Amino acid sequence: MTLTSGSSPTVTLRPLRRSDLAAWRSARQRNAVWLVRWDATAPPGSPPRPVTFGTLVRRLSASAREGTTLPWAVEVDDHFAGQLTVNNIVRGSAQFASIGYWIDQAFAGRGVMPRAVAMAVDHCFEVAGLHRIEVAIRPENSNSLRVVEKLGFHEVGYAPRFLHIDGDWRDHRLYAITKEEVPLGLLRRYEASLEAGS
Repeated sequence: MTLTSGSSPTVTLRPLRRSDLAAWRSARQRNAVWLVRWDATAPPGSPPRPVTFGTLVRRLSASAREGTTLPWAVEVDDHFAGQLTVNNIVRGSAQFASIGYWIDQAFAGRGVMPRAVAMAVDHCFEVAGLHRIEVAIRPENSNSLRVVEKLGFHEVGYAPRFLHIDGDWRDHRLYAITKEEVPLGLLRRYEASLEAGS
């Protein structure tokens, strides 16, 4: 499933694949210092995180086949720009998932990630049949906080020592949105807000 926004710049979400290795590695190396504060790490005593890109793609693809994950590459005008993953998909009476993402600093501040998140949420609500999407963000991560604020996610809680990131358990602010809040789609609402503000 590939999703594309018609706005400029053109933002595309498509399945992450092994052929992304060179672009993914280049982006991660260029942005290592910028991303290290936000990257998940393996807590002591837990299985190690994937050590190769191929292992990462295999694990994400297996989770996608099980219906618990949607792993996407983010492209800007056909250039690899980052990654967005819908994680922890829960069915039954919850119909819930969470979203995590990172972007190459070269593409930051251009409205790319709000569009990518909006497209992912719309897909989750309209195609995957989910009802609620949550994003957990470290309080210090002002860039990610701006993404959810622009999209109109509501802050729903504070989770002390929520995720192991950058070598320790880190607090997170929790944001969520439900299908009822965006009956015409989150991307459409976001783009309408941009037009109203211009």
